Amino acid sequence: MNSLPDRFRLWFEHERDSNAKTLAMLESVPEDQRPSPDYRKALDRMGHIVAARRRWLFRLAGTPDVEGIFPTGAEIGSLRNDVVEMERLWIEYLTGLDDVELQRELEWVAINGKRYRWNVEGALTQMYGHAFYHRGQIAQTVAQLGGKSVDTDYIYWMNLEPLAPA
Repeated sequence: MNSLPDRFRLWFEHERDSNAKTLAMLESVPEDQRPSPDYRKALDRMGHIVAARRRWLFRLAGTPDVEGIFPTGAEIGSLRNDVVEMERLWIEYLTGLDDVELQRELEWVAINGKRYRWNVEGALTQMYGHAFYHRGQIAQTVAQLGGKSVDTDYIYWMNLEPLAPA
């Protein structure tokens, strides 16, 4: 079995693939549906995924912070660029991830103004669940708007081979 730091790196590779698929889903929405409030909300959700990742990286590694984690008015082209930059920064951080870093205690002030403390392992785990949740919302919206939704579940990304019948 891979070490925990290696698993976080693997899970981020899955997330990168899922981000690309989510952007493609958003681009598949028919042009006549793109002015709709639901499409705008789906774009903003993708922007939120990116902004939240950037905020956590600011907390973890001191990279430049974002203005807010609930951006509005996102456009597909700028989202694509934002995803590329966010992923670049995360690859840089995760390259040095080790067991000592995973246990490091992190303190921050949340958007509700309250202070929290958690270890890096917990924060990284939160981010993966957070992205799964919002990608599911985006996929559902894309399908409702007539676009092509894609399953980004980890099990499909792993491309498991079925066992031979017993």
